[in-house]
Amino acid sequence: MAGGWARDGAVEEQIEASISDELARMKARKSPVGESLTHCAECEEPIPEARRAALPGVKLCIDCMQERDAAYKPRPGINRRGSKDSQLR
Repeated sequence: MAGGWARDGAVEEQIEASISDELARMKARKSPVGESLTHCAECEEPIPEARRAALPGVKLCIDCMQERDAAYKPRPGINRRGSKDSQLR
């Protein structure tokens, strides 16, 4: 049920569009492919067999991957509705 000037189903369409955008962004992130390395590509430490079996195509050891993940900055979400203040300007 939409209110104001919005047509019926507009809110659900916005939610679905946001979900679709985020799923497309997540699918675009590269995942490891190919054969797993026996030693880390960055620090040359051995990669445990259990990690190589769990993640086919793994190239980094756990420590290097944790450092890379810590440096990752997720992008902020999009406020499709905007605030009332922004609509009045």
